[in-house]
Amino acid sequence: MTLPSPRAVIFDWDNTLVDTWPIIHEAINATFAKWQFPIWTLDETKARVRKSMRDSFPEIFGGEWQKAGEFYQQQYRSLHLEKLKPLPGAAKVIKYVKERGLFSAVVSNKKAVNLRQEVEHLGWQPLFNVVVGSDDAPQDKPHADPVILAFEKSPIKPGSDVWFIGDSDIDLECANTTGCTAILYGESARHHLKYTTTHFHGFPYRAHVHTHKELLVILSEAEVF
Repeated sequence: MTLPSPRAVIFDWDNTLVDTWPIIHEAINATFAKWQFPIWTLDETKARVRKSMRDSFPEIFGGEWQKAGEFYQQQYRSLHLEKLKPLPGAAKVIKYVKERGLFSAVVSNKKAVNLRQEVEHLGWQPLFNVVVGSDDAPQDKPHADPVILAFEKSPIKPGSDVWFIGDSDIDLECANTTGCTAILYGESARHHLKYTTTHFHGFPYRAHVHTHKELLVILSEAEVF
């Protein structure tokens, strides 16, 4: 596997660096119950939750989406800091990226206020140059806006020397839109039929790592500018 030498690394947040599926699942089903919608299984939640709330909730709740969004946020915030768990090896990876002097960013579709609370709760603020959440930019992933914003004050520009690591097709689409090197993380691909050794939901990626241990290996093998 030959990957471009990285000058910067973009990390997705949910279920790339931290395990938030149980929190998201509980909050979304509480919202569905209140609106008398059928609840989802955990596998359905994993398959369907990809877009930001401002993009996905209008599709689900129609004209009630803002009320539903407020309720969901209340449910999520009542749980997230108590139940937030880093994925095994994630801290080691982001510390390694920092030690190598690479520009490090989080670009997430999580509400920015929640995202920053979680980063702070874990004590990871010093490890990232920038943290971009939903509503920080005019549009969320898969649009290019949040990636452009992440590098706004950096001499680095999005390109092949920027690794974009995420667990969803939204991340891969965003990586490809911005010309970054797309790296698929985790086991999520096993739950989808639209997955091959080179594409996920039609979007190409350069590598697929299942754990942070594997991610650390490809990072350590890559040359640094």
